[in-house]
This record gives sequence, structure tokens and C-alpha cells, in this order.
Amino acid sequence: MVYVDDFVLTGNDLAEIDSITEQLDQKFKIKDLGDLKYFLGMEVASSSKGIHLCQHKYALDILEDFGFLERKPTSTPMDYTSASKLSRGSDNALEDRALYRQLVGKLLYLTNTRPDLAYAMGIISQFIDCPTDVHLQAAHRVLWYLKGSPSVGLFFLPANDLKLTGFLDWATCADSRKFITAIVSTLESHSLDEKTRNRTLLRGRP
Repeated sequence: MVYVDDFVLTGNDLAEIDSITEQLDQKFKIKDLGDLKYFLGMEVASSSKGIHLCQHKYALDILEDFGFLERKPTSTPMDYTSASKLSRGSDNALEDRALYRQLVGKLLYLTNTRPDLAYAMGIISQFIDCPTDVHLQAAHRVLWYLKGSPSVGLFFLPANDLKLTGFLDWATCADSRKFITAIVSTLESHSLDEKTRNRTLLRGRP
């Protein structure tokens, strides 16, 4: 993975990783930062039990930016009984649409390691062009939920196939009058072992 001048190498062949590192260093003069700990707001913790990915700091930064660090948490990211009632013509339009879009954008990035937010954000993000106070309240509900679980993320076992569990949900869309269904997918991956390593490489600057 490459972002600007940062490189992440991952694999289960340490000799190959070291070889690529040497070739990159000869070409670009890079600095090897060792095992991957932090990249693009994602925190990586590796142990013999597996690999944990989360965005703890990023989540706390969002809560601080929007003044929710001291708010009481809630147990769910959305009031699912009223989710189908959210529509484009509901209640009062927001005067500051940019603030809503900024919040939704930040929360959407959290879904990289927080699949528990995917459904709520899939609903809320439909209204970034016409947000109302009701939509903002729904987005704030996600922040309340986030307050109680900022460290939740993905955990990959070292010797087990990754399995994705899907859920099927039916609800009436207030705008299209159609049913909304979830799509269940099967995700397969090769088993990880104790030799798997993630490395962060920083390209040197003159």
C-alpha cells in the first residue's frame, strides 16, 4: 500500500519483504520504521493471538471536534424503528450543510474498521445534499454510540479463515417507496501465521 511517500509492505515471506526493502532503499533511500503501528488513522496491534485494527485516536478526535467527548453513550448507532422514516422532505433544512457533510465524511471513514457503523452511515449519507435537523440528530446518534466504543475494530486470528456474516433487513424507503435489502456476501482469505509481518516504510527526503 502506498500513500504519498509512505509504503506498507505485508506478507508471510520475511525474506521477500527484506529483499523489496533493500531494493526500495537503493532506489529511493527510504527509512524502515519497523512493524506497522499506525497508518492513515488506522492503528495496528500485532501479537501471537492475531492482528487488531482500529481507529481509536481518529474516533476520539471526531468526538472532540464535534463536542461529544463528555456526552453520555448509547448502545446502538441508530434508532432502527425510525430509520425508514428518514426522507428528503423531513422537517427543517440545515443552514450549515457543510458541517453535516464534514461529520458524515469523517464517520464514513470510520467504517473501514467499524462495520457496525455501516448500516447507519449508509442511511445517513443519502442526505448530504439536503440535510435537515432530523438527519443531523441521526448523525449525532452515531456519535453517542461512538462515545461508548471508540476502540472497537477488526480482529484477525493468526490461523483461521476470515468469514463475513451478513444480515438481511427489510424496511420501507420513505422516498422511493421501495424495499431496502441488505446484500449478503462471502469473504474468503488465506490463513495468517506467525510469520506474517506488516512493515511501514518512509521514503527519505533530501
